[in-house]
Amino acid sequence: MDAPNALHGEPWDLASEYPSAEAPEVEQDLAAIAELLGDVEGQNATLRPFVAAAPTPAAGLDSSAAAEPLLGAAKAAFGLLEQARRLLRDLGTYADCSLSVDSQDAPAQRLLGKLQAVSKRFAEAEAPLKQFLELAPDEVVDAYLADDRVSASGFEVRQARKRRHERLPLEQETLAAALGQDGIHAWGRLYDQLNGALTCTVEVDGEARRMGLAAAGALMLSADDALRERAWRAVNQAWEGHSETCAAAINAIAGWRLEMCRRRGRGAAANHAGRTVHFLDAPRHANRVEPETLRTVLGIAEEGRELARRAARAQARAYGKERYGPWDLRAPAPPAAQAAYGISYRQAIDIVAEAYGEVDVRMGEFVTMMAKRRWIEGTVGDRKRPGAYCAGFRKSASPRVYMSYSGGLSDVIVLAHELGHAFHAWVMRDLPDCQRAYGMAIAESASTFGEATVRAALLGRARTPAERLAIVWQEAAAVSSFLLNIPARFTFERGFYEARAERPQRPDELKARMNAAWEEWYGDSLAEPDPMFWASKLHFYISDLSFYNFPYLFGYLFSLGVHARRDEWGDAFFPRLVALLRDTGRMTAEELAAKHLQVDLARPDFWRETLARLRGRVDHFEALVDEAAG
Repeated sequence: MDAPNALHGEPWDLASEYPSAEAPEVEQDLAAIAELLGDVEGQNATLRPFVAAAPTPAAGLDSSAAAEPLLGAAKAAFGLLEQARRLLRDLGTYADCSLSVDSQDAPAQRLLGKLQAVSKRFAEAEAPLKQFLELAPDEVVDAYLADDRVSASGFEVRQARKRRHERLPLEQETLAAALGQDGIHAWGRLYDQLNGALTCTVEVDGEARRMGLAAAGALMLSADDALRERAWRAVNQAWEGHSETCAAAINAIAGWRLEMCRRRGRGAAANHAGRTVHFLDAPRHANRVEPETLRTVLGIAEEGRELARRAARAQARAYGKERYGPWDLRAPAPPAAQAAYGISYRQAIDIVAEAYGEVDVRMGEFVTMMAKRRWIEGTVGDRKRPGAYCAGFRKSASPRVYMSYSGGLSDVIVLAHELGHAFHAWVMRDLPDCQRAYGMAIAESASTFGEATVRAALLGRARTPAERLAIVWQEAAAVSSFLLNIPARFTFERGFYEARAERPQRPDELKARMNAAWEEWYGDSLAEPDPMFWASKLHFYISDLSFYNFPYLFGYLFSLGVHARRDEWGDAFFPRLVALLRDTGRMTAEELAAKHLQVDLARPDFWRETLARLRGRVDHFEALVDEAAG
């Protein structure tokens, strides 16, 4: 067993990307972006007249000769924008990563402020190319993509053209993008700053301790029932004190999106597209999931609702209670089972590396490399933001994993999850940037596959009932989380957007709506709902995307379907897995499943097969809980 101070994770290395937020390398990249965007703006002088005079896709291009200068400018602009985007994303990633560790990092805050202006200019510079590729006739776009310099962007271009009926005139698009930095995105940044700065007081070992929300969140991983509840109530009380601010932010973010839907819908009608623009269109399109597939997945969640409630009730019984409280949703196995595992950070790395290595040695080596190069942030600190994520730097093609590792078995699963994201990015590192961006629904596939892999490996090594319960506990927690908590978030957000279309919602209305969503999905398996979840959950405030909930459900079920083929495919599994992951940036979810799994995602068959496998896991978990109760 490692020394107690080795329990927590280690700090990551960002200096290999930039020595600091004020380093000369930062200014050099900012200057390079400015020069590249200046060159793009030069090419835009050719593109702007076409997009400004093109109310219909074919307008302005009635001969091949007329298209030639436009094609040349478009190809040049694409190459320049790809270079600028890479630098801009790396700087943004560096600032965000720095602020995640220390939300009060002043140099990183200043850098983020500089990037707001750069992002405005980038969006304005990119708009003419995007409009040209969306509005030009099919034969012109085909001619553009025939050039090897831009052909890799084919999927991205054709996917964007599916929504060209929503396109506003160029000046309106650039205006919306520019105003967004001080509009919708400003509200998102405000929430991030609040999330990192808020503190609460929790009684720990008889002493009142002041701590950040990330540290208080870590207490909800404790096996101490009363401590978890105190931490949850303290966190909610902290958010309650800022409920008006959060309500203003969530209403502004949703209101911005709804207004854009209205304006894009009017544009579609003006162009005789005969289509309306719904608030779910953008997130569904971003996830590259067709409406029928989304309806099917949500229907499967309803079919699995009672199964997930059984898992939640069994977790409550294991703690000697009839029902779970919202403070219990991240609880570890009861002390008797949890005592079987005292997992230091280094031990966790070894566990994940060994489990990944059983899939293929290269997966295990990847985990070891991530730790050796210090690409994982696992410290615990009062200024850290809550949560966990995977980010990446484009120039170095290197991923980073962020979390607060405090030694619980659930931390090992979070580590496995985020390293799955990182592995996904790693196997795509040699692809063109335009083929490395994938929908969030598919993004969760590698991560939840990583979770399932580590849980299966741990269960195979378990020797005692206590060890088995601690591991299967994580499986049961995943069932209730993905089949109850995620759909509850979706139900809340959908209802909120419908209500927000009429008027802004007050904090008490948001609480009532959140309570109703929890009660709809958890039913009698939960002692009480979480009325402040609308404020405490960061996902509702991510300004770049909405409905960051159904992708988790999709990814969980999809990845389990992939994992189930491990035995069937045998030695071919790993190369087939890598091939699937590499295609995620250049296919829709439906195309990906058809090619690599030979299934139709719009039909319930594939999803029901996965649900059937989960029934066996819940049965096993209930049996272990009953055995432990004796």
